[in-house]
Amino acid sequence: MELTLLGTGTPEGLPRPGCPCAACAVSVGPRARAATSLLVDEALLLDLTPGAVLAGARAGHSLAGVRQVLLTHPHDGPSVELPPGLPAAVRVPDGRELAVISGHRVRAVPMDAPGTGYEVTGPDGSRLLYLPPGAAPAGQEAGGPGFPQRPYDMVLADVLGRPEALARLRAGGAAGPTTDVIAVHLDHDTPPGRELERRCAAAGARAVPDGTTVTVGEYHAVPDLPRRTLVLGGARSGKSLEAERRLAGFPEVVYVATSGTRAGDSEWAARVGLHRERRPGSWRTVETCELAPLLAEGGPPLLIDCLALWLTDAMDRVGAWDDAVWAGRGRKQLQERVAELVAALRATRRTVVAVSNEVGSGIVPATASGRRFRDELGRLNSAVAAECEHVLLVVAGQAVVLKD
Repeated sequence: MELTLLGTGTPEGLPRPGCPCAACAVSVGPRARAATSLLVDEALLLDLTPGAVLAGARAGHSLAGVRQVLLTHPHDGPSVELPPGLPAAVRVPDGRELAVISGHRVRAVPMDAPGTGYEVTGPDGSRLLYLPPGAAPAGQEAGGPGFPQRPYDMVLADVLGRPEALARLRAGGAAGPTTDVIAVHLDHDTPPGRELERRCAAAGARAVPDGTTVTVGEYHAVPDLPRRTLVLGGARSGKSLEAERRLAGFPEVVYVATSGTRAGDSEWAARVGLHRERRPGSWRTVETCELAPLLAEGGPPLLIDCLALWLTDAMDRVGAWDDAVWAGRGRKQLQERVAELVAALRATRRTVVAVSNEVGSGIVPATASGRRFRDELGRLNSAVAAECEHVLLVVAGQAVVLKD
């Protein structure tokens, strides 16, 4: 089954008309994206969008042989003049199946948001799943009675807008290691170019330019998510959000909060609450600073946020804030705790994304204990980074790869 992506953007397209944002400003030429529209074997068209006929011609394909046009978006789309000979666009009711004269079989998959998803099976038996913008399979559809016994060959979805949709498909077995995942409905929320490629790769997906023709079932290597990643950044740099993005496509994640709770501190409780609200409901939270046992266990990926608070707890335990204790036994005991953590990270079999603060870039703390914490956090970050395959520095919401 051959698939041509006539467009890969949101219904508004990219750049958005009249939008002055930086992402739209650079989305020109090959980076421009029309509204997502898919041409399957020149016989089935998923969404008739403005410019689809011209886009097909540029890609070397004609719409003259299209036997069925299906609507997927939540609305009926912008007003488009129907090309001569093209059948009228229709929407298949959820759960219903449609046999196309070309030999393709289509099943409408219920969504958790307005719109219709389609499962398409080609005459050769290859299978793809296409999800509309901002939507995921509804309820227990993923992995339920209506879903396939084996993974789809290809999934096209709003990977960056709804990463949990991909996680749901993976949890139900509808998307597996060999499933080719292509990000569509791309918007100006993610700058084009390397940043787009990086975010897609973190989700185990890829993005392709408009007009690309792919073969469903053909293997395409996607960079594996590194097993150990360290995300560094200053206060409110976006480091925690970047770390969460890297695991958003996983069906299950253990979020390790080293902050714990602070009795009577309503402002801190509000901060913790905001973090919890933005995490997927399938994630499990563990509040602990005992990281070595978690790293030694098997299980789903760990997101550790953050190592600076872990170090604060470790220094509390060894009395490192007291100059006399530090000079006596505190330094050695802290070194032992750090060595234990680093050894556990080196030996772990789990996927781990750890967050830490990058400090000491200018201001020198006024107290000896403050300088001690700054120095020890720098040493901890260096030791952890040495054990990670991937290290990122987040500055003003922009992620810079330090080690890849």
